[in-house]
Amino acid sequence: MSLSLFASGPVIIAALHMPDFALSRHRSVAWYEDYVLTNARVFATAGIPWIKLQDQTRTAGSAASDTLALMAGLGRLIRAEVPGLGLGIIIEANDPVAALSVAHATGADFVRLKVFVGGAMTADGPRHGLGAAAVAHRATLGRPDIAILADVHDRTARPLSDESQPFAANWAAKVGADGLIITGSSFPDTIERIGAVRKAVPNRSILIGGGVTEENVSHALGASDGVIVSSALMRSGADEDDILRWDGDLCRRFMDAAGAA
Repeated sequence: MSLSLFASGPVIIAALHMPDFALSRHRSVAWYEDYVLTNARVFATAGIPWIKLQDQTRTAGSAASDTLALMAGLGRLIRAEVPGLGLGIIIEANDPVAALSVAHATGADFVRLKVFVGGAMTADGPRHGLGAAAVAHRATLGRPDIAILADVHDRTARPLSDESQPFAANWAAKVGADGLIITGSSFPDTIERIGAVRKAVPNRSILIGGGVTEENVSHALGASDGVIVSSALMRSGADEDDILRWDGDLCRRFMDAAGAA
């Protein structure tokens, strides 16, 4: 199976965070469209090859129907208007069917799933592994080309059991994750964790899920197969009411540093 995400060297993904839809009822669909296109074009102009359209609507259960509709519509818009960008989907609900269904509808290349194996205590309460359901739904859709990126012991949660991170990474690979996302409490901690996971699971791509900057991206790409970046590229002082949230100059400098690696 050939997955386009891993076909051409190190993976660089910029996360395009959406406002929480449940708290943004006052915004029109036209506002969301302007927001995603403005920022997607910033990333594309800077040479960033992949973006991850990230729903941040907080729910402990299934994704709401309006979340699915908005994410699918916005994803299709990015595909049509910024066709050179690779596209991924994350839906913060503990709902693998939602993420993969939106990816299928938009023609996205990958999804990111936060609790893929085991269990975790999150700010919204306990969540349990959704890997088996995700792999089964991907098969139902007939879309083996959609890569599944699985966080292993995501830093925003705490495992509900005492397995080591390398052991959990093995679980994730065996269940069907195509890539593993490792993010420690600091950048040095992340690099150390990747070394241990790499020894345990040598046959999976490993991405860094946070803490990557212009200053350390060279080191990051030397230790991993790719990075996910967002806050390091944001405009100073930008907030969720701004249409333009990411800084084109910061994005270009980041890509220059990544290219030098």
